[in-house]
Amino acid sequence: MALTLYQLDGCPYCERVADRLDELDVEYESEWVEALHSKRDEVKRVSGQRGVPVLIDETHGVTMVESERILEYIDKTVAKADSANA
Repeated sequence: MALTLYQLDGCPYCERVADRLDELDVEYESEWVEALHSKRDEVKRVSGQRGVPVLIDETHGVTMVESERILEYIDKTVAKADSANA
C-alpha cells in the first residue's frame, strides 16, 4: 500500500494520524510541510487546501483531509487490509 502523509512538525492532529499508522505497523512516507500556510503549495496542489494532515492512498486513489476522517479511513481500510493479509 502506497501511503503518503503530509504533516507539520508539532501538529497534534498530524501526530495522531502518524501514531495510528505506526501502531498498525503500516508503512507510509512522510512529507514534512512548512509552518507558514503560504509556503504549502505542494499540499494545496495535492489536496486543494493548505491544511494538514493530508493522507494520500495511491492504491485506492484517495486523498483525505481532516484527522478524524483520516483515522476512520485508516481503521476501515488500512487496518482491515492488514488483518486480511495476516
